Amino acid sequence: MKKWIDALMTSEKRVAVPIMTHPGIEYIGRTVREAVTDGEVHAAAIEALAKRYPSAASTVIMDLTVEAEAFGAKILIPEEEIPTVTERLVSDAASVEALQVPTLEAGRVPEYLKANRLAVEKITDRPVLAGCIGPFSLAGRLYDMSEIMVAIYIEPDVIMALLDKCTAFLIDYCKALKATGVAGVVMAEPAAGLLSDEDHMVYATPYVKQIVDAVQDDDFTVILHNCGNMGQCTHAMVECGARALHFGNLVDIPQALQEVPEEMLVMGNLDPVNVIQQATPEAVETATTDLLEKTAGAKNFVISTGCDLPPAVPEANIEAFFAAVDKYNAR
Repeated sequence: MKKWIDALMTSEKRVAVPIMTHPGIEYIGRTVREAVTDGEVHAAAIEALAKRYPSAASTVIMDLTVEAEAFGAKILIPEEEIPTVTERLVSDAASVEALQVPTLEAGRVPEYLKANRLAVEKITDRPVLAGCIGPFSLAGRLYDMSEIMVAIYIEPDVIMALLDKCTAFLIDYCKALKATGVAGVVMAEPAAGLLSDEDHMVYATPYVKQIVDAVQDDDFTVILHNCGNMGQCTHAMVECGARALHFGNLVDIPQALQEVPEEMLVMGNLDPVNVIQQATPEAVETATTDLLEKTAGAKNFVISTGCDLPPAVPEANIEAFFAAVDKYNAR
């Protein structure tokens, strides 16, 4: 991965790595429920996208319930939407203390490990990037997001104890993902975008950094995704130590490029819903070209979507996105 990133930064061509799996599920005629519960279906969807589009890397589904379910959280798995956590699992010091760090056999974790392993076997012409949730976002799903935003001020020790357990599990999970042969992991930490830079440095950065330090090396890269950040905690994201930062559409990318060291990749951040899903192909092409032009001088920028593409994205819009990149490179 270090060589791959170095090649991106020295290339005269711009590359695209949209975060998308749902279109692949639709292409193979399966449901979201099947993909998030069956590793073979999941891998087949990723392979279908790799055959159809020239993305510089392939990504798995951004499902932020897998790890919470492994801890014991109750989840709802709709037929055509990503699963959701339906109720909090822990609520006080006693329940956090009693919480057990799960094994890698819990819940749907084995199916996600299978999906990554099969994707690596099937896709050999580009890196495959796994996915996982970040520690603060996981803690928020277990404790309830509204409650944790209050608790970090009135019961910080309880939340730190919960974060320790979340981080311990995520280190194990990321090591297992790495063992499948994937080239990196997109760590989704959107809830940390609700924090100020100072609070991020306390409740997110140290825990993400533990995971980065445990798994990132020349062959495996952590890509830290935060679609909640509006620009207020970019510095804290940088301090996590990930080799790449992936921003949501709330961030001004030219501004982020000024705040991020040149040796780190900056990825993002076309609106996955208002642009890629709902706009016309012409509007998608215009938005893509505009972002490429605004970042023309940045060798460390990779154009992407601001988050995982939702279901029901028109194929013509995805094609318009890649066509815009090709036209820009042909200038």
